[in-house]
Parts: sequence; structure tokens; C-alpha cells
Amino acid sequence: MKPARTRLALALAALTLATPALAELVPINEEPYINETLLQGFIGDQIANTCPTIEARTMRALGELNSLRLYALDKGYTSDEIRAFIRSDEEKAKAKAKAAEWLKDRGAEPGNPDAYCAVGEAEIAADSLLGQLLRSTK
Repeated sequence: MKPARTRLALALAALTLATPALAELVPINEEPYINETLLQGFIGDQIANTCPTIEARTMRALGELNSLRLYALDKGYTSDEIRAFIRSDEEKAKAKAKAAEWLKDRGAEPGNPDAYCAVGEAEIAADSLLGQLLRSTK
């Protein structure tokens, strides 16, 4: 085979192998890692906005968002898809509802700041991603 034909054959083989990966890309609002990570941020916001002795670690949160953006780009999502997903009021409402449900399952309900503080302190102590997004001011 001539060198040009060999390179062409290798390029076509590479494209053929890459195509299934692109075909398996789920809609960004269904990608588990992206959505779970964003959910932790929404939960952290609700805790920080409700508990007087816990605040958000803003720089850490921004770092996580940047890492998540890079993850999404590496997975094959476009900048436009990522931007549209992050700015979507509908997706934000869904995430806030999931965050409220998550908190409720752990005993934190609106009108009870101490319960939000308890959940936040437990997550900080566990050094979970959620806990790393929060800082206790006690």
C-alpha cells in the first residue's frame, strides 16, 4: 500500500472507532457525573443560604465548576451545549427540587435552620464533595 493510502486507511479506521463513542453521548441533562456534581452545588447553596453558621466556599465551587466544564468538553459536549444547560431555568428548577428532596430525606426542611446546619456539619466532617463546598463558621 502506498504511504498516502496507508494514512488514509488509518484515518478512516480511527474515525470508525471514534464514531460509536460519539453516538453513545447521552443528553447533558442525563449525564450522571455532571448532574450529581451540580446537585452537590445546589444542595450546598441551600445549606449556606439557610444555616447561619455555614457559608459557601466560593473559590472551591468555582474550581469544581471549571473542572466539570472540562470534563463535559472531554466527554464530547460542546461549549454551547454546556452553556445552554447551565443557563436553563428549567434545569435549575429541577436541580433545586432535587436538592430540596435530598435535604428533606436527611431531615432538613424549610423553617428549620438547625436541621440544615446539622446536615452541613455532617457533610463537612465526612469530607464529601458537598462538605468541601462548605465552611463552618462555628
